[in-house]
Amino acid sequence: MRYLEDIAPFIENAILNPMASRVQVEDVCDQSRYFNFAGVCVSSRDISIAREKLDSKGRIKLVVMIGFPFGSVSQRIKQAEAEEAAAQGADELDIVPNFSSLNNGDINSFADEIGLICDLGLPVKVVLEVARLESELLQLAVEASIDAGATFLKTSSGLGPPVTPQHVKYLSQLAKGRAGIKAAGGIVDLDTSFELLDAGASRLGTSRGLDLIRAFKNRIV
Repeated sequence: MRYLEDIAPFIENAILNPMASRVQVEDVCDQSRYFNFAGVCVSSRDISIAREKLDSKGRIKLVVMIGFPFGSVSQRIKQAEAEEAAAQGADELDIVPNFSSLNNGDINSFADEIGLICDLGLPVKVVLEVARLESELLQLAVEASIDAGATFLKTSSGLGPPVTPQHVKYLSQLAKGRAGIKAAGGIVDLDTSFELLDAGASRLGTSRGLDLIRAFKNRIV
């Protein structure tokens, strides 16, 4: 039998819609506090709103996207965004890395960008687009991200194909216990959520956190 505690503490409740209002961001924060989610994931634009709504004790992590959605800005801009997020009270950073450097064989630039952001001292998750990267490049990206100081590896930015348990298992195998796994991308139903956790995910990034809790409560009625 599953319990609410088997899913709620793993959810990072995301609100990354560029059209989201202040009230919507506040509602997501309130949901996350009420259900004791792992965190709230926002764009850098909405840090101050979320920080104001979440308690300062870090019980519900304020997770901020850096370089979202494609990572295709300069290292200097990405670094500045990360520094600003840290200054405004972010607890964790989710980075979309420089995939162009990776594809061009410049693994040092790929890793250096991640390393500089990790040097800020916050836990960092690196988005690796598992469903889209060729196996060899994914293996390089995993090693480079972990060597640079990443705390978590994240399966997707949420804009690619939906994450599967197979993606999580493969990423877990590559990580070899050296980093946590955040599953993200198309997580919309309860069964898939539990399958991802069973496959090795330690966080679930989704904009459907409230829907998952409602589905869970309907199932046990």
